[in-house]
Amino acid sequence: MRKKKFDISSLSKHLFWDVDVQKINLEKNKNFIIQRVLQYGLLTDWIYIYKYYGWEVIVDVTKKLRDIDDKTIYFIAALSNTPLDDFLCYTTKQSIPRHWNF
Repeated sequence: MRKKKFDISSLSKHLFWDVDVQKINLEKNKNFIIQRVLQYGLLTDWIYIYKYYGWEVIVDVTKKLRDIDDKTIYFIAALSNTPLDDFLCYTTKQSIPRHWNF
């Protein structure tokens, strides 16, 4: 189910409001793309990256991210049967939690 035709402009416009979409490389910037979709994407965006990158790549990228909200970590861990301790953002929590942590 990997590597279907992917057009980054098909993702929600609010995901990449601060960068030039034409300069985003789908392979070199996959960590950036996946993180933005995990944090701010709609369900259609999730499905879109799943069809292009595949579940293994999404889980591998998520394991390396340092700043992802708890709901996303638990969701990815539950769907992939991955222990929470495998996620860097779970094992290296900030000593001072965010102000709006819900």
